[in-house]
Amino acid sequence: MTKNKDKKQKSKFKKLIGKLHLWFGLLIGSIVFFISITGALYVFKDEIEGIQRNECIYHNEPNYQNKEKLTIKTLERLVEQQVPEKYPIHWVNIPIDHALSYQFYYYERNEHAWNYFDEYPVYKLAYVNPYSGKVLQVYDEKNGFFNIVKMLHWSFLLNSDWGKWVTGIPVLIFVFMLISGIILWWPKNKAARKQRFWFKWKNIKNWKRKNYDMHNIIGFYTSFFALIFSITGLFYAFFFIQAIIYVVFSGGNTQYPDFSHIKTTAPEELRTETTLDKIAKTVEELYPDAYMFALDLGHEHIDDHEHPNFEVYVRHLSYSYHKNSNLIFDENSGELLHTRNPEDKDLGEKMINANYDIHVGSIFGLPTKIIAFIVSLLCASLPVTGFMIWYGRNKKKKVKSLTNN
Repeated sequence: MTKNKDKKQKSKFKKLIGKLHLWFGLLIGSIVFFISITGALYVFKDEIEGIQRNECIYHNEPNYQNKEKLTIKTLERLVEQQVPEKYPIHWVNIPIDHALSYQFYYYERNEHAWNYFDEYPVYKLAYVNPYSGKVLQVYDEKNGFFNIVKMLHWSFLLNSDWGKWVTGIPVLIFVFMLISGIILWWPKNKAARKQRFWFKWKNIKNWKRKNYDMHNIIGFYTSFFALIFSITGLFYAFFFIQAIIYVVFSGGNTQYPDFSHIKTTAPEELRTETTLDKIAKTVEELYPDAYMFALDLGHEHIDDHEHPNFEVYVRHLSYSYHKNSNLIFDENSGELLHTRNPEDKDLGEKMINANYDIHVGSIFGLPTKIIAFIVSLLCASLPVTGFMIWYGRNKKKKVKSLTNN
């Protein structure tokens, strides 16, 4: 009796899970398809842009090894003369390899705008020869293909602060669907198990059966990676996901490291035309094997954000952001006040730093990008095959009811 009761309870539970899986799938299927396709399109952004921008990524200055670079402030003025904009330059990316061009960014954000195009009045990148100050090429990142794809994926081109919930809530439901899909996939016995791990189509001609197998088998094999990509995406939509990731991987720490108390104390009179160059030189001496670092040029911006201190972000790898260092300088004297390297960070911080790279598949370079691309396409197939299963069954029910009448 107890065995029969258990079987009935399991059957009821699976029926409930099946109904939720179906109705949630019909509700968010098109959204999951869209997010998956835009995710797949974005995966190889760096590789494609690297090919397209190859001529300006390297400045090709003759005999540059024996020449002095212009000061950062001088370069800033030259860029503003050649690329006049309503707004000041926001920051500059400085590569450690002296053969590479500097990257000056015009970037402003209006947090009160309702859509992407109004939210970012300007987002431009200028590649600059640091020895001559010549602007080699300017790219309108705001209207660039990959940035539009990214913001479609992020927020459907709505304001990024609340548009991320429009994509985040369906992805949260998709996580439930991945888990419920595994529950529904789980075979009852050994005979059923053989059909669940691979396609057995030798004697099967019915397209409905093949479609059903595709949904089940592809769903099973992609579920692990799909969960990872979904959770790392939810990281950007919901703060509680960030908190959970940090607490779990830090071993129970509930307070994220905060260094806002380290501030500039030197008088403003000490700041000179070459203070930023002094900071840049310190960074290059500390990290000769890094890829690049970013310097904020210290202007006021329309989003009215405040920096508690002058922080320099150092990126160690060309293909990934997860390995980085954070330095705090006195912005008036150029003195180094604090250093936080990868080895100083706990596992929670490292996971937070690695989230973007895991999400886009760049964590281990090209191999994980290929995985991310394939998984994204396979995730896009799940709403399609799922809908076909529902449509096939629904059509069959209608035919039965007509024949009965």
